[in-house]
Amino acid sequence: MSASAQAFEERPHQPVLVISDRLDDDPIGLLPCPVPVKHLPSPLFTSEEYQSAPLVLLDDRSYTSFTLRHMPHRPGLIVAAADPDDGTAYPRAAAIGAEAVLRAGQDLAWLHLRLHAATDCRYAHWEALLTGPPPPEDS
Repeated sequence: MSASAQAFEERPHQPVLVISDRLDDDPIGLLPCPVPVKHLPSPLFTSEEYQSAPLVLLDDRSYTSFTLRHMPHRPGLIVAAADPDDGTAYPRAAAIGAEAVLRAGQDLAWLHLRLHAATDCRYAHWEALLTGPPPPEDS
C-alpha cells in the first residue's frame, strides 16, 4: 500500500460541520445529501471540530456569534446566505476567509459536489451516478 493510500485509510472520517443557531434539522437545505453532517450552534462547536472538519458551512444568520469566537481562517469555509438580496453577505464572508457564498434558492448541485469532494467521495452513490441507458447494440 502506498504512503498516501495508507494516510487516507488512517485519517478518521469527520462529518461536515454545519454551524447554525437555527433549531431546524436542515438549516441550509442539505438534504437529501448522504454526506454526514454535525449541526452545532455557534457557541458550542470546538476549535478542533472546526479545524478537523473536511468542510464548514456557516449559516449567515449565525455570523455575529461565529465572529465572536475569533476562529482562524481555514480552507473549506462556505457561508450560506438566507436572504438572496443581502448585499453584505459577500464582504462579511470575505472578512472571515470564506471560499464561497451560497444564496437561498440557489441550485445546491455545486454544494453537493463540494461536499463529496471534501469527504473524498466516501459517501457518493456511484451506482446511481454511473447507471444510465445501456449502450446501443451493434447491428
